[in-house]
Amino acid sequence: DPRFIARRIAICAAEDIGLAHPNLLNIVNSAWQLIEKIGMPEARIILAQVAVLVAISPKSNSAYMGIENALADVRKGKIFDVPTHLKDASKDGVLGHGKNYKYPHDYERHFIKQQYLNNEFEGKYYKAGSEGQEKIYRDFLYRLWDKKNDAEK
Repeated sequence: DPRFIARRIAICAAEDIGLAHPNLLNIVNSAWQLIEKIGMPEARIILAQVAVLVAISPKSNSAYMGIENALADVRKGKIFDVPTHLKDASKDGVLGHGKNYKYPHDYERHFIKQQYLNNEFEGKYYKAGSEGQEKIYRDFLYRLWDKKNDAEK
């Protein structure tokens, strides 16, 4: 069934290619929609094209590993409260919700260093990779947070 093959290619694009070629999911989804409309035998050409594209694309499983690690913490009961300044102030400003929040779009590059995680949280779920497009994202994140990336060490 060509739909089964398209499904497996989509999963591979998300799990194994991920942020190294983030637009690949859109391409695979478009291919999947086309095979639904066109059907066999011509759908085989579309499937071949996206299968090759998945095979030759840079790979990154960082988003996949990030969600897996986060879910593992949830299963272990490691659930942390949202920092007070990030909580919705319209609900109960009396408790200090939203106080001292810095709106990132009011700052240069639409970013401001502030605490986004609870003090109890010690982990890091997303670890940016160095392949394909994700390297650009990684370097951008390092510049925002003034950190050295692994390539500079």
